[in-house]
Amino acid sequence: MPASKKAANRYYGGPESDHFDGTLFFNPGGRMPGSFLDLLKWKLRNPSPKWPPHWPSPFAHVRPAQRVDGGDLRVTMVGHSSLLVQVAGLNMLTDPVWSQRASPLSFAGPKRVNAPGIAFADLPPIDLVLLSHNHYDHLDLATLARLKAEHDPLVVTPLGNDNVVHAAVPDMKVSVHDWGDRLQVGKEVVMHVEPAHHWSARGARDRRMALWGSFAIETSAGKIYFAGDTGFHEGAHYRRLAEKHGGFRLAILPIGAYEPRWFMEPHHQNPEEAVQGMALCNAAFAAGCHWGTFRLTDEPMEEPAARLAEALKRAQIAPERFRALRPGEVWDVPEA
Repeated sequence: MPASKKAANRYYGGPESDHFDGTLFFNPGGRMPGSFLDLLKWKLRNPSPKWPPHWPSPFAHVRPAQRVDGGDLRVTMVGHSSLLVQVAGLNMLTDPVWSQRASPLSFAGPKRVNAPGIAFADLPPIDLVLLSHNHYDHLDLATLARLKAEHDPLVVTPLGNDNVVHAAVPDMKVSVHDWGDRLQVGKEVVMHVEPAHHWSARGARDRRMALWGSFAIETSAGKIYFAGDTGFHEGAHYRRLAEKHGGFRLAILPIGAYEPRWFMEPHHQNPEEAVQGMALCNAAFAAGCHWGTFRLTDEPMEEPAARLAEALKRAQIAPERFRALRPGEVWDVPEA
């Protein structure tokens, strides 16, 4: 690659591919984020949604078990897209955020309206962190620094995000991968990094310089899918997942941050699309995340869960198969 192209991307300098043009990543056959003018149009024309400053979860803070073995699969909602997944003796965190704000600033930006469902001090030993992309509501450097200091987990993430992490936590163990890569974790777990329809940025000048993605996890207790953040993209990625992996015991799917649709539709699926995604990827059960903790977009706070319930009813899917999780909620996922 020419030196000028390498210099144009501060995070990644690998070869061109079907989703990397030599400088920036992109969604093959898909759409890129809207322009700054589109952002202004949204913010100027749409009134901010009214969220209360506090929306306590009905579930108490939990102290998870140290490990879950055998055929059991347990998920505990921390908040937003942060979940503790315990399976096959392994403790995994998805997109962990314990900070008060999903923002580069400590005094401004989206502020959480409920406390994390697990106090940081009550976490069991964390072995693995799944980091889907570098937006602030998914990649929180302060939380990663705490995890490094107290648990020293392995972070698995798509291309370029290792440089974001190492700039703040230089000694963190990071395994960085392209879409389609496979990683063996111990004897019983295999991690697959899969596509998502999204984008990345930490600021105004690094859009699409690091890759975004999702994760399919093979375990002795069944397969798990963590979608990270994604648009529905006519179900294309879900269909490929079913073709490649057959199906899942559990899919962790985003259901919030979807309004206004003209701006959000390419990159944030809504509850109805999440239900379609569950069916398309052959998931026996699904956990709804990415809602009810940080006010990011224009839908009312409780709307994602209500629309999810309606979509499940229309699709004739039992409500206990797809749960919109709240902080502190613990789910022992049945066998598929």
